[in-house]
Formats: sequence, C-alpha cells, structure tokens
Amino acid sequence: MNQVEALEKAILERAELMANECRSRADSGRKNILREASERLHLREEKETLLAKSLADRAYLRKVQADELKLHSKMDHMRWNLVQVVIDQLQQRMQALSQDETHYFELLKAFLLQAAGQIEQQRLEVSVNTNDLRRLQPQWEAMTANLLPGKQFELMDESIETVGGCLVTTADKRVQIDHTFEGRLTRLERKIHQALVERLLPPIGDGQAL
Repeated sequence: MNQVEALEKAILERAELMANECRSRADSGRKNILREASERLHLREEKETLLAKSLADRAYLRKVQADELKLHSKMDHMRWNLVQVVIDQLQQRMQALSQDETHYFELLKAFLLQAAGQIEQQRLEVSVNTNDLRRLQPQWEAMTANLLPGKQFELMDESIETVGGCLVTTADKRVQIDHTFEGRLTRLERKIHQALVERLLPPIGDGQAL
C-alpha cells in the first residue's frame, strides 16, 4: 500500500469509527422513543373505552411517525456534520504533513508516479504552491531525474493556490491530473459520505417493525 492509499484508508477508518458511535447513540434514542410511546398507549388502553382506545391509537401512531421524522432529520444532519469534521481533520493532517519535508516529498513523488502512469506523453509539467516551489526548486532535478524512466517532470515557475500536493499537466494542457489537496479531497469526500451513510442507522419507518 503506498502513502496515498494509506492516508485515505486512515481517514475512512476514522469516519467509520465515528459513524459506528453515532449509530449506537441513535439506536438507543430510537428505542427510548418507541418504549415511551408504548407505555403511554398501555395506560390509555386501561382507562378508555374501545372508542377512546381507537382514537388514542391513531394519536399514538401520529406521534410515533412525528418522532421518527425528527430522528431521521437529526440523522441527516449528523451525517453532514461528520463529513465536515473528517474533512477538517484531513486538512489539518495535510497541513501538518507538508511541514515534514521527508514524508511530504515522498508523497509528492508518489503523486507524480501515479500521474505519469495515467499520461502517455513523455514531458509533464508540475505546478505546486508558493512554499513548495521555494523548497522544491533546489532539489527538483535530483528528486525526479530517475523517478520514472522515459518521463520528464518540469517544475513550473508559476505557483498555484493550494494547501498542498501538485497539479500535473501535459505541455499542451490537454491532459491534467489534479493531485492537489483540494482535488483529492473532492474525490475522497464522496467515499467518506458513503461510509457514513452505510454505517449510520438507516431511516426508520421504511418497512421496519415497530
């Protein structure tokens, strides 16, 4: 597993852990709602006539349905908040990683190799942010000379706006591989959201027994 996959795996595992914790809390809340509603119905059954019981049953069902809708809304809001929490943590981790030149430059080389494998052209242009450009320029030739036989990586003098990572393009600009933090985050966000949706309590009331 390369560094890129390890980074994404760590974030997804964190999202799964948070989702499982929230699912446990949501399940407990759902059971409390149904238990309280059942107790109220039992008291009404003992005190009211058959007609009153019928009316109470309908009121009970409306209350349970309303509670289920509220719970569903809270779950949707929770999913969104969790995605944002994980994204914020990933951004902090990326910023911290960029300060560790040894590991960060290895990650950049992994990005370059991945992009080179997707682009057939021999000469590739690489754009980074201002800080990375300053750090990479003195060692760029040594860093990329033997990175991949038959491929030439040219570091562009004009920087781009990004937290980290790189943008790899062909000389004619017709092919572009976005390995910036923002580009990779957009792709990873879908995986994070999917993991949360799969592991959180599914919406209640859709054919589930009460």
